[in-house]
Amino acid sequence: MSVFADDFTVETTSPKQSVDVTDEIRAVVRRAGLEAGLCQATVLHSTAAIVVNETDDPTIGTDILNALDRAVPDHAGWLHDRIDDNAHSHIKAALLGPSESLPVRDGELVLGTWQRVVLMEFDGPRRRRVHVQLLG
Repeated sequence: MSVFADDFTVETTSPKQSVDVTDEIRAVVRRAGLEAGLCQATVLHSTAAIVVNETDDPTIGTDILNALDRAVPDHAGWLHDRIDDNAHSHIKAALLGPSESLPVRDGELVLGTWQRVVLMEFDGPRRRRVHVQLLG
């Protein structure tokens, strides 16, 4: 069994944003030379998330952000806002989760036709670090 890990950074430009990071993760898989195994991508922050969804239509990322805004409004009397004024960001990140695990087959991520790996920013703009762990 082999293990490989690498990190990359993503510079977000908006307070709330979806950023396709599939190509960066694929590059880590290729550098590692992993033919078959598992790839886990984790954002190393508590106010961002990693999800698998479509990016071919970029409005889907906006729709997800808008749906989360309706479900978890900004500044809705959250207790954490007394400390850091970003409780909504923590809650949204907790709902979606910090990571996704994907299979690797024949040296490539196994994703459906429209699937991509997306970093969801809830407290930007910021520099976000993504950790990729490979197990083969």
